[in-house]
Amino acid sequence: MPNRPQPGDAPGARHQLPDLSGQVALVTGAGGGIGRGVALRFAAAGAAVVVHHRNSAGPARDLVARIERDGGRALALRAELTDEEECRELVRAAAEWRGSLTALVNNAGSQPVQELPGMTADQWRAVLDANVTSVFGCTQAAAAVMREAGGGTITHIASIEGTRPAPGHAHYSASKAAVVMHARAAALEYGPYGIRVNTVSPGLIAREGIERAWPEGVHRWRSAAPAGRLGRPEDIGDACVFLASPMASWITGHDLVVDGGVSARPGW
Repeated sequence: MPNRPQPGDAPGARHQLPDLSGQVALVTGAGGGIGRGVALRFAAAGAAVVVHHRNSAGPARDLVARIERDGGRALALRAELTDEEECRELVRAAAEWRGSLTALVNNAGSQPVQELPGMTADQWRAVLDANVTSVFGCTQAAAAVMREAGGGTITHIASIEGTRPAPGHAHYSASKAAVVMHARAAALEYGPYGIRVNTVSPGLIAREGIERAWPEGVHRWRSAAPAGRLGRPEDIGDACVFLASPMASWITGHDLVVDGGVSARPGW
């Protein structure tokens, strides 16, 4: 979507990012959507960015080319993140690219719709593997690298559905709740090694075609959001950049909700 001002934006919504020069960030699932927005914001902040993808090689290459055209540094890498060994290989390659890995954003995941009464165990496991096992594997591999280097930051992309479930999303909501708790546990265990672990929980994020495909849902969201608009991928990117920056040096084990205020709306 065009990055034009929307209701709820401050005048001149462009803003200066923290300086992440010298950082190397790995963003999983960066071929499109939120992951693309996160990667672009890390690059805008001065970080070198590893763009992970599984099935979107073309969009990943296009994203690398855009970052490089803007004067940044980027590398596209493919991996199947439900495979523990591929997680380790991805992290190894990312760290070897420029000699370090300072930030990981676990964004890759799946969000299918399936009503709970008809859900199969295979459908349940597929979402848990895509959304939680991938986070476990990448975090463990990245933390080992960061521990040797004296620290780093890890941010999981969770969801407000981790605390506010939606019909047809029982597996997704449960997986995102697990992601939040994984981050808290990881913050506890990796903190002594200088590694901070947090989550960002987005609300509804705009994507191409969403207003045509789900007009009533978009209308309900805008009506419920005090900020008066859907989120944008760069809103999530800004939150991730903040958490990876020295400005967040005393923040770990925290879930940063980025939803335009929808969670503040009473449920009764």
